[in-house]
Amino acid sequence: MLLLASASPARRRLLEQAGIPHRVRVSGVDEGTIRVADPSQLVLRLAQAKALAVLDGEAADAAGLKAAQLPTPLAVLGCDSLLIFEGELFGKPGDAAEAITRWERMAGGSGTLLTGHCLLRRAQPPLLETVSTQLGFAPLDRGEIEAYVASGEPLACAGGFALEGRGGLVIERLDGCYSNVIGLSLPLLRRWLAPFR
Repeated sequence: MLLLASASPARRRLLEQAGIPHRVRVSGVDEGTIRVADPSQLVLRLAQAKALAVLDGEAADAAGLKAAQLPTPLAVLGCDSLLIFEGELFGKPGDAAEAITRWERMAGGSGTLLTGHCLLRRAQPPLLETVSTQLGFAPLDRGEIEAYVASGEPLACAGGFALEGRGGLVIERLDGCYSNVIGLSLPLLRRWLAPFR
């Protein structure tokens, strides 16, 4: 059983569609307290912090249970995604105005979507990897940008778009792992989980 340390509906859907049994437990990590200059290391640190917080919470919950009630041993997966555009890191836009400003810059350009992955298992070293996917954005006029932002979708996603939703209309090129752009790399997870099947 996999425990997903994320509130992301997109990550949950990816696991469901791939047929990977899982539960969800939100970490509650304050992402603003973690500062690392290297974007690849930042998403890794955030992913690891989320996974550790959930693993610690599961251990605390289990401490009060009798041996027969202990949950099945878990692997905890933490993920975090950021977009790099023109050297700047973009997480979720703070509001619609910020999303519009970003898309005015991004339209017709290209960026790199990074997702940090951390898989924790009790008494095992952590598995850590950042997966990178290159993206090319469609040229958009102001009306198209405002209509996309008005849908609300950009406000819930790192970078300000959801590839699996309306954002699929504004991504013209993709080089790398498709599911990584949605929130986690399924090929990476398959490799990590293969020894435990």
